[in-house]
Parts: sequence; C-alpha cells; structure tokens
Amino acid sequence: MADSVTRIMVAVNESSMKGYPHPSISSKGAFEWTVEKIIHNNVSAFNLLFLHVQVPDEDGFDDMDSIYASPEDFKNLHQRERVRGIHLLEYFVNRCHEIGVVCQAWIMQGDPKEVICHEVQRLRPDILVVGSRGLGPFQKVFVGTVSEFCWKHAECPVITIKRKPDETPQDPVDD
Repeated sequence: MADSVTRIMVAVNESSMKGYPHPSISSKGAFEWTVEKIIHNNVSAFNLLFLHVQVPDEDGFDDMDSIYASPEDFKNLHQRERVRGIHLLEYFVNRCHEIGVVCQAWIMQGDPKEVICHEVQRLRPDILVVGSRGLGPFQKVFVGTVSEFCWKHAECPVITIKRKPDETPQDPVDD
C-alpha cells in the first residue's frame, strides 16, 4: 500500500464574475486547499483529476449578444464554449505542473451535479473535492447547490470547501 497513489477528483468551473479563462473563486479555493492541506510536499502520492462540466444552452440564445442566423453560427458558439473550457483547465494543469503533481483534466457536458456523480461512479476516485459558494437556505432554493447534491449522492468521500469570507462578492451567487 505504500506505493499506491491517492486519486482526488476536483470539480472546477469558470468564474461567473470575471469571465474566462479565470476559474471561479470556489474552484480555485478548492484546488488551493487540496494542495495545501492534503498534498503538501508529497506530490508523488497523488493524482489530481480535474472535471469541468459545461451546461449546454438549450436554445442557443442564453446571454445573447448576437443574432444567430445559420447552423454555422451555432457551431461557432459551441466551439467558443469548448475553448473557454480548455483555457479553464489549462490554468489547473499548469499549476499542477508548477508544483509537480500528476494530473488529468477533461470537459463533459450536461447537468453538473449529475455529470460529476456519474464521473465519480465511472472513475472511482478516492476523494471528490468541490467548492461551495456558501449560499444561505433561501438562495439554495432558487440557485441550487452542486456541492450539496454531490455530498449526498457521490459514491466516494466528498470534501466541500467554502469560500473565504474575504473572497465573497457582494452577491454570494456570483462566483
């Protein structure tokens, strides 16, 4: 058992405030906490698995700032979303290489809470780490919480990392 590697899945997403390619406050905090509190300097004992779930736009008109008039327009929109996801994962992969920890990263599409739990079931990581915005009960009703769903349904231990109070934006729904 001394040679076994602990596989930690970290669910990451983009910032809703700063735009791409910045990671959300919660994702960045969850990653930094994992490195500081679990990995320390023992980088060879861990493998980080970064999962970014992109929510497909049902009608293609979410946050519309352009007119889409052809199938090619939608193809370009999907390509831009994929590039944004790649930039996001690039941040975490680069950080892992800086500290010397082995990692893998990939993008899936769908409902984040469902996809994360499915990937946990498929890959069987030792731990799942997710960030949390620290929403209150009222906000949870309207916004929902991926971290709470994963804590209840993922088939592995789940560590939820809350944002630091000084990192919380005026509207806690922002991340």
